[in-house]
Amino acid sequence: MPEPGLSPLQSSLPDAAARFGAHVLARSVESAAGVIAGAASGAGDAATAGVDTVGAEPSAPPARPALPTGPPLPFRTAAHAAPAPAIPAPAADTAVPAPPGPVPGRIPGGPRGLGTAGLYPGRREASPGPPPAAAPAEGRPIPGLYHHPVPEPDPARVEDVGRRIKSWAVDEVELYPEEWEGQFDGFSVGRYMVACHPDAPTVDHLMIATRLMVAENAVDDCYCEDHGGSPVGLGGRLLLAHTALDALHTTEEYQPRWAESLHADAPRRAYRSAMEYFVRHSTPSQADRYRHDMARLHLGYLAEAAWAETDHVPEVWEYLAMRQFNNFRPCPTITDTVGGYELPADLHAQPAMQRVLALAGNASTIVNDLYSYTKELASPGRHLNLPVVIAEREGVSDRDAYLKAVEVHNDLMRDFETEAAALAAACPLPSVLRFLRGVAVWVDGNHYWHQTNTYRYSLPDFW
Repeated sequence: MPEPGLSPLQSSLPDAAARFGAHVLARSVESAAGVIAGAASGAGDAATAGVDTVGAEPSAPPARPALPTGPPLPFRTAAHAAPAPAIPAPAADTAVPAPPGPVPGRIPGGPRGLGTAGLYPGRREASPGPPPAAAPAEGRPIPGLYHHPVPEPDPARVEDVGRRIKSWAVDEVELYPEEWEGQFDGFSVGRYMVACHPDAPTVDHLMIATRLMVAENAVDDCYCEDHGGSPVGLGGRLLLAHTALDALHTTEEYQPRWAESLHADAPRRAYRSAMEYFVRHSTPSQADRYRHDMARLHLGYLAEAAWAETDHVPEVWEYLAMRQFNNFRPCPTITDTVGGYELPADLHAQPAMQRVLALAGNASTIVNDLYSYTKELASPGRHLNLPVVIAEREGVSDRDAYLKAVEVHNDLMRDFETEAAALAAACPLPSVLRFLRGVAVWVDGNHYWHQTNTYRYSLPDFW
């Protein structure tokens, strides 16, 4: 089957490329020329490119066309008759060429920039042998939920990430007491991150995202939710924790007191350590992007806490506004760091890219509302989630509210895909196309983890 090519959708951003920074365009044009030349000279690599499958609808996922080795293809779109391919999984016996050498400040073994092997996400560190066969996915997807199935994540990588993250949590940051070990294991963070970042060149790259994910959950659990969290005084706790991400610059007299405070509790220890690893292997603009996204997240935490303190149930649109901040956005926006490349800051800042990222984060977060619905109902107190808010504010049954929340998610997903396809068509630069694909794969991996994590989640009996 031929490649679907660029989206036929007309861009809502005419001449968008002309508004991008001149230095970025010049660099991208030079890189694109290198990609074309590399594709011509490396045609033999196509035989070793792994292929997986993706479905356009949860009910009947069609087979996906083979992906040739070359520049990343544009983002999938519902407008295509056949789904566009996702990042391919590498063949188990594929030999990976040695990288040309380390790049200062980056993890050795990662992609080397635009126009190089870094544009071939299927190439990553060689495994010592074929991984064991993957087990079938657990759980079942929510009926009617629009999503794209993903291949089972590499079990060897899942095991390695799980072992490393537990060692970090226990030995480096003393994240949890012994009695929480079962919950930590049940979170299955290794499977989560490997599913969301299949183009990570090495396990070290995967660990960048994994530490940050675990640290974010520690702050949520210990400050806001299950493990001693409370809306009372949350702002002060979050502010001090945020200084572990965005360092305090103060006088010599008070600097040591602040530095000591970063070890005061598990969330701050986790934030400090995870951010140190991240900064070590990211560019300054990537680190600043992440700090900004985490400030957004903390603002969302504070809004939800304020409503809890006043026993306020927001309007549906107000709840969705809060969820645009209290959401997963910090995770997919680091997909380039985890992939070993960079989406330049001026491209990331474009309004069209910001809209795509907002929609991706919103859709991914409503997935969490839907899969965690029964878990939250069984917890003490009232937990706000989209079905609960719809039921109360629109006066419908719990079942009808849940099914409407599924529709809201589906609308967000389709808007995300449409906007991403339009951006890919308007600005088909290699870094933009790869970043859009990375965000899409993260969205799919996030759904996969929620669906398969039967330790944490079960579905309501609404069908």
